[in-house]
Amino acid sequence: MRLHVTGATGYLGSELVRLRPDASTERVEIRDPNAVDELFSRLRPEVVIHTAYRQDGPDARGINVDGAENVARAAARLGARLVHLSTDVVFDGRKGAPYVEADEPSPVSKYGRTKAEAERRVAAASPGALIVRTSLIVGGAEPSKHELAACRPGTWFTNEIRSPVQVTDLARALLELAVLEVAGPLHVAGAEDVSRAELAELVTGRPVDSAEAPPTRPLDCRLDSSHARSLLRTRLRGVREVLG
Repeated sequence: MRLHVTGATGYLGSELVRLRPDASTERVEIRDPNAVDELFSRLRPEVVIHTAYRQDGPDARGINVDGAENVARAAARLGARLVHLSTDVVFDGRKGAPYVEADEPSPVSKYGRTKAEAERRVAAASPGALIVRTSLIVGGAEPSKHELAACRPGTWFTNEIRSPVQVTDLARALLELAVLEVAGPLHVAGAEDVSRAELAELVTGRPVDSAEAPPTRPLDCRLDSSHARSLLRTRLRGVREVLG
């Protein structure tokens, strides 16, 4: 398949390109719909894996929301398969159990709100798109931003729970899913759930300062990835196996 990866210099994007070095990675201003259309018309990808995002800052909404919609519209016009990356923090973490795909987004952070809005716009622009919600990405050849942060002084939260996924596992899963007939939200995260404090201790190998998270943060955002596991050959390992 002719594959195009957005955000190809990022942690996940660069791993996708390592696995698929024939993928096109040409950069474009995704907030410019005409520029995205021109790129896709020239490259004519059969599959687009959209990993580009911005965590925060003044450009975050434009990139996360408008950019995602532009990519989805351009892919739909071309008839290309779209795999759009989203996040577990489209949920507020108050459910008290792992989230399944049918749960309604309920973001409490700015980033989560932009990603939830992106999901809605992508689904409207490209109804056949696969929207992959994942968690903290770790365990590559180089440390992820989450691993680097754990090595700096700070207080880590005991009630902020996530389902970290190893970057190569996630990249392999996305390449598998790119050729399957599955659409809509799909949870693709690691097999073990840990608090941010536990993750920091796994990374550093020592106890860390910890406390409960303030109520303004997303809390227990565990993802139920059982449906994805039923579709995949790739094993989504747990974080203790990856970092332990």
